[in-house]
Amino acid sequence: MTEEHGAAPARVVVADDQTVVREGIVMLLGLLPGIEVVGAAADGYEAVRLVAELDPDVVLMDLRMPRCDGAEATRRIRSEHPRTQVVVLTTFGDDESLFPALRAGARGYLTKDASGDEIVRAVRSVLSGGAGLSPVIQRRLLERLSEPEAVVPAQETPDGLTLREKEVLVLIAEGLSNQEIARRLQVSTATVKTHINNLFAKTGLKGRAQAVRYAFGKGLVRPPGG
Repeated sequence: MTEEHGAAPARVVVADDQTVVREGIVMLLGLLPGIEVVGAAADGYEAVRLVAELDPDVVLMDLRMPRCDGAEATRRIRSEHPRTQVVVLTTFGDDESLFPALRAGARGYLTKDASGDEIVRAVRSVLSGGAGLSPVIQRRLLERLSEPEAVVPAQETPDGLTLREKEVLVLIAEGLSNQEIARRLQVSTATVKTHINNLFAKTGLKGRAQAVRYAFGKGLVRPPGG
């Protein structure tokens, strides 16, 4: 893909917690026309900080990262630095990853099997006011739109819990340890502990036993035999 009419290259920050993957993406982008990598972040907090420092045009954002995941980082960037667009670049194309990212303000969504040309098209598309969605993601959105219950209704969560905090609560109620939850969600145990501390603060719960009873009482999970 060639640059159009000598347009300045898009200034891009890459956010991915896996060093090898992050460096590989940076190397690939360095070979693509119309893109200049100006920074690389290892988690969502660092991505937000780099956006504030560097004022990039686009962030290529992974979703499953420690400390601050991609959806939360996207929400902060779009709120605090609305000029910067976000294109998700992730392994995951499932509804639980896709829709929170789009609701957070991502304008593009690619999976990591995307080609260099697809990345360039997505970056250029979001900068021109369009949506940079891979064909697979476009099909998934159309499928959801055609379902009887129509577009992605917002999921209700009790006591102001985020969707991820609710997810952690459900896994606690299912008997998973912090380490098992971390493996299931592909995050660090420190991130799991942060989510648990947050949901305990919001609900006033004190300990896992109360959390289990709370989850049952709110209908988030069914008691054994229920």
